[in-house]
Amino acid sequence: MEQYLKPTRYLDCDEPAVRDYAARHAGGGVPREQAVRLYYAVRDGIRYDPYSMRFEPDNFRASAVLRRERDFCIPKAVLLAALARARGIPARLGFADVRNHLATPRLLQAMGTDLFIYHGYTELHLEGKWVKATPAFNLGLCEKAGVKPLEFDGRSDSVFHQYDRSGRRHMEYVRDHGSYADLPYAEILAAMREAYPAMLGEGKAAPDGDFEAEIAG
Repeated sequence: MEQYLKPTRYLDCDEPAVRDYAARHAGGGVPREQAVRLYYAVRDGIRYDPYSMRFEPDNFRASAVLRRERDFCIPKAVLLAALARARGIPARLGFADVRNHLATPRLLQAMGTDLFIYHGYTELHLEGKWVKATPAFNLGLCEKAGVKPLEFDGRSDSVFHQYDRSGRRHMEYVRDHGSYADLPYAEILAAMREAYPAMLGEGKAAPDGDFEAEIAG
């Protein structure tokens, strides 16, 4: 478990800002209880917004994510993993390709597909086993989109629902990329530039916008 407790380039759990945030939100109690509180601190404390994609390496460091008010799934997963490590909870990153059936028309046009590659989540080692935690979608966004928010109890995997509250298809897991002790930055960047050339090709960047306001209508 040692590799899942150490600070890394991106999971900079030894940074004072990360340690302070972890201590402030984790509270007391057993590791599982602390992990649950950290999950909600990241889920709702950092708004989900795919338009915030900026692929300079330092933007993916947990300490940098803390300074922003919004981010997308990968940095949010990095932050949760770093906060957990700051509290002595083994943590790693997991990635999967998912087909998003409820993305906005503007986002789908920018991406050119409804396949979201390398969707990021966190895996935490609690009570003797690894459990998945997906802190991507904040509560306010879920309410506006009519999607059930993902809850986390530290014992069961917290992964995307297949359907929304109205019975429409929501998320479909297509491919699992496995687990990592640190963010595989170069691998993800290369894959995304190939998958989304209109949005993330050389010299291009994700469009500006506010996804939560957009999905609300």
